[in-house]
Formats: sequence, C-alpha cells, structure tokens
Amino acid sequence: MRTLFSIVLAFALFPLVAAAEDHGDRYGGEDRGKPVQPAQVNAKWQQECASCHIAYAPGLLPAESWRKLMSGLDKHFGADASLTAQENMEITAFLVKNASSRWRAPTAPLRITETAWFKRKHDGHEISAATWKRPSVKSPANCQACHADADKGDFNEHRVSIPK
Repeated sequence: MRTLFSIVLAFALFPLVAAAEDHGDRYGGEDRGKPVQPAQVNAKWQQECASCHIAYAPGLLPAESWRKLMSGLDKHFGADASLTAQENMEITAFLVKNASSRWRAPTAPLRITETAWFKRKHDGHEISAATWKRPSVKSPANCQACHADADKGDFNEHRVSIPK
C-alpha cells in the first residue's frame, strides 16, 4: 500500500517538478535567474547608464549580450555612448558578473525588448500597440513608465501601473 501511494504521489508531483526545472524553456531557454538586480550596484554603471535611460538590471540579459552591447557603445542605438577604456572595463565586468545565470537560448540579443520572455509578458493581448505610442510611455524600452521600481530591478506584475 505504501509503495502504491509513493508511485501515485510521484506521478502526481512530476508535472510540478518538471515545470519548475523547465522554467527557462517556456521562454525558449531565456531564463533570467534571480535576482535581476544585484544587492550591490556599481556606481559608475549607475551614473553612466542612468544618465540617458534607466540602468537596466544586469540579470535581464545574458553575459554575452552585455559584452556585445558594451563593445559597441560608439553606435549605441543611434547614439555615441562611448566611455573611457577603464570605465568600459569596469561596467562590463559588473554587467557580466551579474548577468542572467541560467540563459540557455542560442541568442544574445542587444535589446531586452527582443527577448522571448519580454514579448510573452508584453504581448498584444495584454498591452496594445497604441499603449507603446502614448507620450507617457513612448516605447517598450521605457520600463519605468509602467514599472515604478524598474530601476531597482522590480518588475512584479502585481505592481504594474500603465499610464493613460
């Protein structure tokens, strides 16, 4: 009887365990890991990156994405965001050290908005194309428009407030 109970319990729990272990595969191998924002932030990263936009949490992308992004700052999405070699090295090291630790997707996107998990969380069923064009939102890259604590790495969907 005890063996039968163990077998039934194992079959009942298997889908839950498999889902927990397979979390990244729901997003094509893109699993950010936790936390997306490290407890200790780098002052230079905060100063330089947040001077134009929020300093995106390092855990939102894999290390290879951050390496690619930091190696092309002279053409940073249409702007020259060049840094000194020392600043670039320091910020790159911080981003790579704190990048997503569980990313298994074959890509290293430069834009967070190009990731499968971003697209799934922000698909047209929940957020219309018109929302992104509102002056209060401007674009999908403006995380802080809806996620008040995005600069702290907090993207909890229960605290989202989409502006009018």
